[in-house]
Amino acid sequence: MTAGALHILIVAVAGMLGGIARFWVSGVVARRIGERFPWGTLVVNTSGALGIGILAALLPASGVDAEGVLALWLALAVGVLGSYTTVSSFSLQTLALIRESEWLHAFLNIAGSLGLCLGAATAGYLSVLEIFGR
Repeated sequence: MTAGALHILIVAVAGMLGGIARFWVSGVVARRIGERFPWGTLVVNTSGALGIGILAALLPASGVDAEGVLALWLALAVGVLGSYTTVSSFSLQTLALIRESEWLHAFLNIAGSLGLCLGAATAGYLSVLEIFGR
C-alpha cells in the first residue's frame, strides 16, 4: 500500500469514528438541554476546537518522528475532529433561526460559536504549552 493510500484509509476510518461521536454527543446534549437552540452542535464544535488546540501544541513536541506525527494528525485532527466538528450543521441551524425570525438566538449562536471555539482552541493550545513548559 502506498503512503497516499494509507493516509486516505487513516482519514476514512478516523472520520467514521468522529462522525459517530458527533451523532452521539449532539444527541445526548439535545435530549438533555433541548433543541430550541443548537446546544448539541455548539458543544461538539467547542470540544472539537479544544481538541485541535491540544493536538496542535502536543504533536510537534511529542518526540514522534515526522511520519508518525503526520499519521496522528491525519487520524486525530483531519479524521476524527474534522468529522466530529460541523460547520455545515452550525450554518443550517443558524439559517433556521434566521428564517424563524429568532434574531437573538441566531446572533448568540454565531457570536457564541466563534468566541467559544476560538477560546477553546486557544485554551487547549496554551494549556499544553503550560503543562509541558514550552
